[in-house]
Amino acid sequence: MIDVVAVLGFGEAGSLLTRDLVAAGATVRGYDPKVPAPPGVTEAGSDADAVAGAGLVLSVNSAADAVPALSASLSRLASDAIWADLNTASPAVKQRLAAIGRENSVAVTDIAMMAPVPGKGLRVPMLASGDGAAQVAETLRGYGADIEVLDGPAGLAATRKLLRSVFYKGMAASIVEALEAAREAGLEDWLTEHIAEDLAKQDATTLTRIITGTRQHAVRRGHEMAAAAEMLTDLGVQPIMADASRALHERIAEERRRP
Repeated sequence: MIDVVAVLGFGEAGSLLTRDLVAAGATVRGYDPKVPAPPGVTEAGSDADAVAGAGLVLSVNSAADAVPALSASLSRLASDAIWADLNTASPAVKQRLAAIGRENSVAVTDIAMMAPVPGKGLRVPMLASGDGAAQVAETLRGYGADIEVLDGPAGLAATRKLLRSVFYKGMAASIVEALEAAREAGLEDWLTEHIAEDLAKQDATTLTRIITGTRQHAVRRGHEMAAAAEMLTDLGVQPIMADASRALHERIAEERRRP
């Protein structure tokens, strides 16, 4: 098992993962230009300094920093080190990281964290794909991680995470927008209770009903969401999600009209 792990980024996720690695006995080196290293971590002065001597690097900074962090570290990476990118970046970014890795003989693993890290730390469910995924999983499991290896290239784990994000974050955004409008209409308590009851009733048949109903009733529901968007505007709430729903239903209705 890899003994020396480098962590780049001590934000919420990075600091919690680092805490658990240290507690499990890993030797951790790390760097964050804005956040001090957690207790038990050997703090470095740069990404490149942090990765020197590490067998595994966990990049947990940001999607915007994912490629620069790897590029800045290449000169100091050990020949057998594995670079694991845990940032919520697009599959295209993960594939670019993998390409840079191949050009420089560095295995790059794409890791997607599939739930919030607070409360779970290193035991947050994770997916891993790409070069070195099996070895990364073996190492992190040795420190208590919950990680599943996917048979595919870097970008596959990110694809699964972001597809789920479209559903889950979209639903969350719609709920927030609806409650904002309900507050302006004096009906926040009623809608909150209604949403909670509706969510509690869902079962395995709900998805089929949603997909079938959306396609069958796209025209009517498009009109309904146009009215909802107008109401939100009148209440002083920008109808971002309501208008997006209108547009989606109108697109589906148009597709169904085509021969």
